[in-house]
Amino acid sequence: MKRRIVIGITGASGVIYGIRMLERLKDQDVERHLILSEAAKDNLRIETSYSVEQVCSLADHVYGNNELTAPLASGSFLTEGMVIAPCTIKTLSGIANSYTSNLMVRAADVTLKEKRKLVLVVRETPLHKGHLRIMTMAADLGAHILPPIPSFYHQPKTIDDIIDQTIGKVLDYLGISHNLFKRWGW
Repeated sequence: MKRRIVIGITGASGVIYGIRMLERLKDQDVERHLILSEAAKDNLRIETSYSVEQVCSLADHVYGNNELTAPLASGSFLTEGMVIAPCTIKTLSGIANSYTSNLMVRAADVTLKEKRKLVLVVRETPLHKGHLRIMTMAADLGAHILPPIPSFYHQPKTIDDIIDQTIGKVLDYLGISHNLFKRWGW
């Protein structure tokens, strides 16, 4: 079976992280299942030059966030994991509290209950104690919290270098090889 990864893009600032995830996985032998929230579609227009159609074309399968009968809503649909990039605090809260009112949160809930890898690229700053509490709750359930905080040891020259470093960290966690950034070393 071909590797399957679910990619969720929410309406937090930083939709380029989800787009870049789709682009990098397209270069791999990975079947990409995309959930795109309505707010993410708005942010695509605000933050990037990508159209919704262009982003959807990067995925093998695309689902609306209200499609609660989609295959992703069932644990019997086998995937290697899910990445939500960027992840809003609202989505994080839904995951942490198992409040599965949409496909994004339901697919994440399924990922956790099936003990699969879930990466949440939480995009919010500053953080108050409530944000930190729900991050801890999600982590206690098995989610991997990976905020897009850049490193500089690889001496990034462009914004793309910074974005790729975060995506590379996600791919590392998923066990997918890449050459997106220079690793630590002399």
